[in-house]
Amino acid sequence: MRNFIFTTVLLLSWISVSVAEFHTVEVQPGQQVSLLCSNYSSSPTMIMWFRVIRRLKPHCVSSIFKPSEPASFCDGFQNGNFETTSNMSTVFLKIKRVDLSDSGLYFCGYYIINSPVIVHATYLDVQDMFDGGVKLLIVLVLTVFLVMVIIGLVVKIKRLQKAHNEEHNLQTQNLATDDLNYAALSFQPKAKLNRRPAEKQRELQPNVVYAATR
Repeated sequence: MRNFIFTTVLLLSWISVSVAEFHTVEVQPGQQVSLLCSNYSSSPTMIMWFRVIRRLKPHCVSSIFKPSEPASFCDGFQNGNFETTSNMSTVFLKIKRVDLSDSGLYFCGYYIINSPVIVHATYLDVQDMFDGGVKLLIVLVLTVFLVMVIIGLVVKIKRLQKAHNEEHNLQTQNLATDDLNYAALSFQPKAKLNRRPAEKQRELQPNVVYAATR
């Protein structure tokens, strides 16, 4: 009867754990994990482990009264995968091989002078290896894609720079050719002007000679 009253009162007061501070333990499926609960009682006290999944009501996992006595396990946890032990200061809940279904908020509580006490809440996060592998694959694919995009942009920029340099060199060569052509055209009329006085002088020379002989 005492256990029933304790369980009922503790279940009604479980909501206080949701607002209390708790730490998170992350494990992979198949690993072993041990959860700790401080034993604040100096005298033999019934201490119970509970588990809350998806904000539903807590389910009893196990209970232990004395460190020298074996623990009792509640329905659904009697498969040998859970082990509860205690010493004078700590109560341990060990899960030998964790599974995805073991994820949830674990907390322990005990009953002192008609008052329930809930202590040391721990959230057990069993990570899905498949989801982790998929996430890792997605990250790798995105990384490779970004690297390819960066390489493509670098190659494109180099090609644009090369085309720009070739166009600039071609324009420079065209300007140099135009300057040479302009210089040649400017030089030719001056040569003709320089030859005309010489031709006139050669035309006048026979006349001068002829006039002298006469």
